Amino acid sequence: MSDANEPAGPGGAAPDEIDTAVWTLLRLSRMIERAQTELTVPQYRVLRLVGAGEESSARVAERLSVRRPTLTAAADGLVASGYLAREPDPSDRRVVRLCLTPSGGEVLDRTNAALRERLGEVLSGLPAPDRLFALLGEVGDALDARRAAREAESMAGRR
Repeated sequence: MSDANEPAGPGGAAPDEIDTAVWTLLRLSRMIERAQTELTVPQYRVLRLVGAGEESSARVAERLSVRRPTLTAAADGLVASGYLAREPDPSDRRVVRLCLTPSGGEVLDRTNAALRERLGEVLSGLPAPDRLFALLGEVGDALDARRAAREAESMAGRR
């Protein structure tokens, strides 16, 4: 339990409010994981990034915050399923690009639809779900900015 004397968190939120938010996000995450889709959450994350233009294995691994061997294992399964293809980068033979196949695009579309439906079941009872979507978009932007700052620090440290 939180102590009433704890300092306020981000945006002045009380510790109990933050705890409740974290718990709700974890519950929502688990609900999404249990959605009936053809992909596991890790497979979905890989296909989603590759479909959004993240092509190199190294870049996808970095964006997912996993080690390259972990990504290779996930990609192997997706290649075997016909959802991804590996191609050499014409500008650098050392780089392997991951490409979404037509089957991969179809399964990604079906999974997106299933996840939207699953989330819609929960959010349909909210008075203004558009506000939640806007706030979640802002959270996504903040996560992207944080990742970009870490990458910039990492690059500066290599010089």
